Amino acid sequence: MGLPIFIVDAFTDKPFAGNPAAVCLLPIPPTEAWMQQFAAEMNFAETAFLVPETDGYDLRWFTPAVEVVLCGHATLASAHILWETGRLKPTEQARFHTRSGLLTVERGQWNMTMNFPALSTEPRREWDDLPAALGVKATFIGGNKMDALVEVENEQAVRYAWPDFALLAKHPVRGVIVTAGADNPSYDFVSRFFAPRSGVPEDPVTGSAHCCLGPYWAERLNKRDLVGYQASARGGMVRVGVRGDRVHLGGQAVTILRGELGEAASRSAAGGERSEARLEKVG
Repeated sequence: MGLPIFIVDAFTDKPFAGNPAAVCLLPIPPTEAWMQQFAAEMNFAETAFLVPETDGYDLRWFTPAVEVVLCGHATLASAHILWETGRLKPTEQARFHTRSGLLTVERGQWNMTMNFPALSTEPRREWDDLPAALGVKATFIGGNKMDALVEVENEQAVRYAWPDFALLAKHPVRGVIVTAGADNPSYDFVSRFFAPRSGVPEDPVTGSAHCCLGPYWAERLNKRDLVGYQASARGGMVRVGVRGDRVHLGGQAVTILRGELGEAASRSAAGGERSEARLEKVG
């Protein structure tokens, strides 16, 4: 029997919206080279690889080009699959051991809520070329250890940003966030996320980007519970609760496909030469 594989749309309650992720359930850790090849085959912004541990699951995330150290939507998709397939009871907490430490997901008020690290944003004057690379005029340019953040004057400027991906890829960060206050009263802020250096020109809905978007807008709006809308072509909503040095990220997910890897691919997951995949270093 082949290894189980799922495709899940995260940060949405309907199919073919939000951010798609592949989730691969594995009995033992495969080589990094195999995970990178498999992620390239899936060609989603992220593929999540889950291996059971005594107290939860080991979780790693790969784009088609690199391994990343933090990902929101594929974590949400992974928790969704563990509950949906009965690997976790409805009342159990999903616990993931990752390269960003222990991440947990619980079911509750926001359907599923992830507990992630909060990231503060500091001004970065050396990145004053970012607005030109995004095709926008900036009111603030900053960053943290993962991403750059550019605030613009209004939601329309976010929606009509026209980035030069070659220029963006030169910046030594995982990705670039462009954001503004929302026009729609249902949301507090809007954003888009570009990560050409990580092999993802534009990510549809980026949970981990809200680790800094949440604290950034919480300070400006004097609110600790916010709703963000990522204005990509697919679009998606992320609920954010700022809780000191942590952020709670809430959303829903929909399973699109269930299947299994072919016999040859399943066999190769446990064998072959070990070759280190490139870990995307950020900040």
